[in-house]
Amino acid sequence: MTKILASIVRARPVSNRVTKAAKQRVAVFDVDGTIFRSSLLIQLVNKLIEKGAIPKDAELVYDRAHIRWLDREGDYQEYIEAVIKAFRAHLKGLHYGVLADAAEELVEEQWKRTYRYARDLLKDLKSKGYYLLAVSHSPKTVLDKFCPRLGFDKAYGIVYEIGPQECFTGAVVEEHLIYNKANILKRAIEKENLTIKNSVGVGDTESDISFLEMVAQPICFNPNSKLYRYAKRMGWKVVVERKDVVYEL
Repeated sequence: MTKILASIVRARPVSNRVTKAAKQRVAVFDVDGTIFRSSLLIQLVNKLIEKGAIPKDAELVYDRAHIRWLDREGDYQEYIEAVIKAFRAHLKGLHYGVLADAAEELVEEQWKRTYRYARDLLKDLKSKGYYLLAVSHSPKTVLDKFCPRLGFDKAYGIVYEIGPQECFTGAVVEEHLIYNKANILKRAIEKENLTIKNSVGVGDTESDISFLEMVAQPICFNPNSKLYRYAKRMGWKVVVERKDVVYEL
């Protein structure tokens, strides 16, 4: 009888519960000025003007802000906002294929123009099994062509509404979400089975603070003055890349 009972015990399943897949660590990066050594949106607008898809006089909208920034009389935010204004003013009625082709051409030409620190960090985190997430205010169309080349698993960017005949309406899809990068990170964590434990975040401006506050290891890379001051108060890591030198402040 004892042998029979022992046999039954050994044959009984240990548990009927389904084991959940382990959550993957996440590394979230801003793109423009953090990985790419310019702005994908600025370069996309330049490419659309070059191809004649946007009139050259669109430059008049942001030319003054650009010069003020180059002369260190205005800030970068003023410049990029002027570029966004010009882009949106000419987006309505533009065919999606025209934008996608310009984005493809731009990325093919410039995807290697990245910061060495960010590029090496991405490679290292990828080798350690991190889920690489890009969160940017550039159009998702260009991000979807740029980010996979650097090993990203997913990219969130601004999605512009497409209407009849695959032409842009000029409206932004879920605009309330995309400008809050913390909400995007939360959504990705839920959808992709990720964990914030041992997470890494890299950004360069104050718009990245919301997600940097969420991660375990925030890194402020080439930060502007607003992010730098905040990082110093919080004791966050600050890294600067100048020419071929990378150093911490």
